[in-house]
Order: sequence, then C-alpha cells, then structure tokens
Amino acid sequence: MYFYIKALHIIFIVTWFAGMFYIVRLFIYNTEANDKPEVEKKILQSQFSIMIKRLWLGITWPSAVLTLILGPWMWYMYGHIERWLEIKLLFVIMLYAYHFTLHKMYKQQLAGVFKYSSGKLRVWNEVATIFLVAIVMLATVKQGMSLVWGLGGLVLFVIALMSAIKIYKKIRTNGQKV
Repeated sequence: MYFYIKALHIIFIVTWFAGMFYIVRLFIYNTEANDKPEVEKKILQSQFSIMIKRLWLGITWPSAVLTLILGPWMWYMYGHIERWLEIKLLFVIMLYAYHFTLHKMYKQQLAGVFKYSSGKLRVWNEVATIFLVAIVMLATVKQGMSLVWGLGGLVLFVIALMSAIKIYKKIRTNGQKV
C-alpha cells in the first residue's frame, strides 16, 4: 500500500508544480495584456481570466490539497522521521507559503489589480524551481547529502538561475525575441 500512496503523492506533486509554473506564466501574459489596445486587452484578459481560474481551482489547488493529505499519510506509513525529512518538510512549508502568495496574486488579477510587473513575475516564477530542486534533491539523495554542500549547491543554483534571468531580460530589452 505504501508504494501506491507514494506514487499518488508524486503524481500530485508533479501536477501541483505544473500548475504553479503555468499560473505565473498566465499572470505574466495577463499583465502584459494591459499594454495592448483596449479591444485586444479586453479580449485577452477575459480569456486569461478563464484560463487562470480553471488552472488554479481545477488543477493547482486540488493537487496541493492531495499532496498535503498523501505526504503525511506516506510519512505515517514510513514509520519515522529522519534529519533529511525534517529539512525537506521545512522547504515544503515554504512551498505552501509560496503557493499562498500565488493565491493572493490570483485574487488580485481576477479583480483587475496588477501589482507586479511582468519582469517581477518572471523572477517570482523561478522561486518554484528553487523549491523543486531543493525538495527533489533531499527526497532522492537523503542522508547522502551534506547540509553544507547541499546548501552551497542550492545557493550556486540560485545564482545561476538569477543570472540566466538577467541575461534573458537583457536580450528581451534589446528587442530580440526569445
């Protein structure tokens, strides 16, 4: 039974992350629609609102809830908690905090409130990537990972990711489409 619960847990983690990655892309497109002529803006934002609502309420939230149910169930069946799992759970708690910030953005965007530029949203989109890397590394490497090397690797990953975002922004501002 444990392996079935584990498989379902992984499936809902994947769909949850897919939803979090895509919802921010939709936020970006919805925000950028503000710069379009009024008729085009209205059509685009109407369509993006439908897509945002369906993705968030139909896929992302249910996946987050099922992940939250299946994770502790799997842990209960596993029987004990180890150091790597404690650290992973800390990242999972931060991931849920990130999810709630996305929910706040979801409500703002559906209300027509655009507090963040598309550039800021692009950076915010990568936060989920950082959590994904940290959680997957902890779940797979487990005790084989040194805390110092693990955190050092994560910091280097974040630096590389933020550098890539800056390069992408520079390319976009120079008028080249990527």
